[in-house]
Amino acid sequence: FTTAKTVSHCLSHAASQLADRVRAMQTFLMKKSISKTAAALSPAVVSSSSSSSSSSSSCRSFATMRASVLSTTKSRMQTQTIEIPKPRRGEVLVKNRAAGVCHTDLHVIKGDIAFPTPCVMGHEACGEIVELGEGVSMNGLPGELKVGDPVVTTFIMPCGYCPACVAGHEDICESFFNHNRLKGGLYDGEPRMKLPDGSPLYQYSQGGMAEYSVVPAFGTYKMPKEVEAMGTDTAIVGCALFTAYGAVKNAGFVEPGMSVAIFGAGGVGMNVMQVCRAFGASNVIAVDLDGEKLAFAKDSMGATAVVDASKSADVVAEVMSKTPGGRGVDVAFEVVGHPVTFDQAVRSTCDGGKAVMVGLAKLGTLGQVDITRMVRRKIKVQGSFGAKARVDTPVLLDMLKRGVVTLESISRRYTLDEAADAYEHLEQGLIKGKAVVEF
Repeated sequence: FTTAKTVSHCLSHAASQLADRVRAMQTFLMKKSISKTAAALSPAVVSSSSSSSSSSSSCRSFATMRASVLSTTKSRMQTQTIEIPKPRRGEVLVKNRAAGVCHTDLHVIKGDIAFPTPCVMGHEACGEIVELGEGVSMNGLPGELKVGDPVVTTFIMPCGYCPACVAGHEDICESFFNHNRLKGGLYDGEPRMKLPDGSPLYQYSQGGMAEYSVVPAFGTYKMPKEVEAMGTDTAIVGCALFTAYGAVKNAGFVEPGMSVAIFGAGGVGMNVMQVCRAFGASNVIAVDLDGEKLAFAKDSMGATAVVDASKSADVVAEVMSKTPGGRGVDVAFEVVGHPVTFDQAVRSTCDGGKAVMVGLAKLGTLGQVDITRMVRRKIKVQGSFGAKARVDTPVLLDMLKRGVVTLESISRRYTLDEAADAYEHLEQGLIKGKAVVEF
């Protein structure tokens, strides 16, 4: 992490803040334009180019695909053969190369977070566009996507036109939460996959644990050739790196010279560490119960100090002792989703500091804070869910291209038939950092 890289990224970060609102307004205006003109265009004009049609025919010659299906919560995922889904207006069909294995999926599998079944998990993936849905290429909206593009797909797939998206808060897109996170469909309320009997097969985000996925175009981003060359490792861009970047940039507002602590050295936590270093944090403290993970965090992911919570008599005091003057950290990131680490993160902050909550927990889990200290010392507590896909993903891909961040958090690889094993290993704590399922 050189000074030049840090300064360069800080300039990009400042520019992207302004771009948030500009991009949102552009999307709103273009959305209105499309709604007025789409009806006047013939299907042949609205659909993608001849090269897209050719690829579509080729794709359709392979009528079926394999997907790892979760039939019911608390069951074991099984590989099934189903029909290749077809993209609708504003969507693309991606032939997946790999998908990331994430704890959020595990929450759904265990039933900690409600989601309809049967479903296909996998909410971060990489692959190649093989078909464009109607309207994707019209007027260049929502980007210059074309058949053959190597892409990453993000777990938040903003609609671009709900009140949250228009206000520049696409990380809390109403359409995404209402239609996908709660009901397992896309933005017309229906999933694109189906079982052989024709019944719906719900998709968690893009449903990346399948050979093909239908993804809204606003959740699909072309990779620079330098990033594409990183291969299937790029599958983790759409959540592990995406979530880490959003937490650091949009919630933590990390600046050069700050002290930060990351509670949880898992897949996302590891990436929060390296993004904090990229933003110029000078003191990055990793906290976890696993000594092996902490060693990896310090050797490869940007941690400058570690606290082994399994051996510490007072985790908060030890974190604070590793900050200048023992004052505490400017920003603490909780990436576990547990009441104990929630409390520790808040208490480890300095006066005027901030605790950013990134880890998900079972619905109904409560966290506690010392109200008087929070009030008197101006402690802030903020949630962070993903990032702003249209603004942040291109910047994140550029950071990868320039080597400011890496994909070194990946430690294990599985095949599609081994997807269920991957989640079992994740629950057992056998995966250090991140794992991917390759197709």
